[in-house]
Amino acid sequence: MTLLVAPRYESIEGPLIFLAGPIQGAPPWQDDAIRILQEIAPDIHLANPRREGAHYKKGEFAQELYNEQVDWETHHLRRAADDGLILFWLAKEAEHRCDRAYGQSSRFEIGEWKKEHESIGTPLVVGIDVGFTGGRYIRRRFGQDCPDVPIIGSLEETCKKAIELLHQFEREPFENS
Repeated sequence: MTLLVAPRYESIEGPLIFLAGPIQGAPPWQDDAIRILQEIAPDIHLANPRREGAHYKKGEFAQELYNEQVDWETHHLRRAADDGLILFWLAKEAEHRCDRAYGQSSRFEIGEWKKEHESIGTPLVVGIDVGFTGGRYIRRRFGQDCPDVPIIGSLEETCKKAIELLHQFEREPFENS
């Protein structure tokens, strides 16, 4: 497995799965997703935006680090959209922070990539943890506009569906233009 972790860039060949979802205030769900995906498909390429060993606290990111993180995520999200897929796991909040809405970046990204799916078919898999606030709304909106996007209730099943879809796209190449 090739694991791309922010802020490192590496050249890879073949499909990429981007692990999208909350980081600040969330449990380290990416570790579980990586383990599950590696067991199912050991040759997969993954992009993990959670920096190794990082504990996100108030005021931690200076503007330079913030820009570096956003640029890394944008690059790898686009790369996964072009060749691979975006796996959203909307984990239940583990640690409340009064200075920041939980999952604020992820909520923006899921809306952004929902629209990309609607317009050009960007491959998405969405998992929503029991207790994720706003999950009912996200399910409803995807059901209305993107009924072909799987909405799943467990991280393990979300990972399995991502690999299943990735293999489907390998048999039937995805055209993004």
